[in-house]
Amino acid sequence: MWDGGRRSALSWGKWVAFGVAEGGVRECVGARGNACPRRVAVPGRSTGARCEECARLDRAHSVAADGIADDPRPYRVYLAWFGPGMTKVGITAVERGSARLLEQGAVCFSRLGTGPLMAARRAEELLRAALGVPDRIPYGDKRAVRASLPEGEEERAREIRELHARAVALGGWPESLAPEPFRAVDHLDVFGLAGAPAAVGEVSELVAGGAVSGELVAAAGPDLHLATGEGVVVLDTRLMRGWELVPMPTEDVQHTSPGGVPRASSAQVSFPVREFRKEAAHLQDGLF
Repeated sequence: MWDGGRRSALSWGKWVAFGVAEGGVRECVGARGNACPRRVAVPGRSTGARCEECARLDRAHSVAADGIADDPRPYRVYLAWFGPGMTKVGITAVERGSARLLEQGAVCFSRLGTGPLMAARRAEELLRAALGVPDRIPYGDKRAVRASLPEGEEERAREIRELHARAVALGGWPESLAPEPFRAVDHLDVFGLAGAPAAVGEVSELVAGGAVSGELVAAAGPDLHLATGEGVVVLDTRLMRGWELVPMPTEDVQHTSPGGVPRASSAQVSFPVREFRKEAAHLQDGLF
């Protein structure tokens, strides 16, 4: 949503163009639906876009931070895969379905079990301790490997299939957690990553007076993959929060490509961009 209440729907091939006002300052977005009382300025690289006080308040009511121990809702334990050697374990409320996995940009995942919150938490800790599976994968690592994902669904699901079998065979599995059979859910097509051009880098932060314009070729979790004059650049939409954003003029956009996909000579990014490393992405230690 743009400032002023206007919304812009996103679809493949859509032209994305916006900037940050000259002299603009990024302000804390507040917590739990409440505005920051002090309107504190926050760093451009922060994905949370919150000051210390608001961040503390937000996490105090977060399941992920163990801020809610008596949540009566049923939870699921899952294994999520983001690329070769990048598997994590996590939990999500059953009522949320696959939303949490889509938000994280999971390329594929499988559920492990369902039960009360604390049982799901114990299972998560069991996998971390016994199998060395982390509960977090850095977004930078996720982005860097998206250009080299295996083409076949079976190959993309191989790591979580093997890990699922090892997980359910572990001793100490919580009795109140009902195990679920392996079933891989693949998001490659949902994210538009199948056949998408490889990204060359990511926007590291937004800055006052900067702008970006390009064609949306894929979107995974909070990331928009935009085709610009410098190649495909990934924009983490969480970096947009707290800024006063302004739409950029689109007079230069020409609908000349097949299917009406927009192309423009003005495709560019003037925000700082961090290029992806050429060397192989980090692989988890001790996974198998």
